[in-house]
Amino acid sequence: MKPQISIIIPVYNHTGALTRALASVAAQTYRPIEVIVVDDGSDIPLELSLPSAEPIDFHLIRQENAGAPAARNAGFRASKGEYVIFWDADVEADPTLLAQMAGVLMEQPHISFVYSNHTIVLHNNIKKSMPACTFDLHALQENNYIHSTSLVRRGAVVTWDESLQRFQDWDFWLQIATAGGVGKWIDESLFTIVAKGTMSGWLPRCAYSPPWRWLPGIHARVRAYEQAKAIVQKKYQVI
Repeated sequence: MKPQISIIIPVYNHTGALTRALASVAAQTYRPIEVIVVDDGSDIPLELSLPSAEPIDFHLIRQENAGAPAARNAGFRASKGEYVIFWDADVEADPTLLAQMAGVLMEQPHISFVYSNHTIVLHNNIKKSMPACTFDLHALQENNYIHSTSLVRRGAVVTWDESLQRFQDWDFWLQIATAGGVGKWIDESLFTIVAKGTMSGWLPRCAYSPPWRWLPGIHARVRAYEQAKAIVQKKYQVI
């Protein structure tokens, strides 16, 4: 019997994206899975089911709005899988994502978590490739290259920091890595994120350097990014 995977999906209001995410989950080739959707106080309480012809363990948890980290923590407490993935509600994955990631954990017992490249679909259907890189703690301390939609051994999962307003996923991976956890990169784009609204929070690398960082409409976003980054790095005493 293969290890069960718990798929934990926090969501707030974005029912259209969630419907597509659930269809993507149901299409995964890997079994057994359980799916836990945590409704983080949506304006209209969610009423949904998993679109699958086969029986899959599915749970819907409702809580007062407390943010994605709190929703992920609640989902993990309710889960029972040997492997866990915190699947964002706007993620649409390749059907083999779980199978490929679980294969790494089953074959390499020293690996704590598995991650991959992904693609962001920006406004006007512009696609941006988001490559990760080989796991390295020092590189991770400088910048996050691991998306939250990655597969983790249950014993390696840590508590999501509910006090952080930004970079909660970066903090999550730093917690695991600084405790000795090791990650493994699959150099393939295994999922896609469709950006919300007409603009994405993503900025090109050049936006963080002069003279672009000083432009109206960019400067405030770059400053907020750098302040949030400094909070996480201070937590881990990264100079």
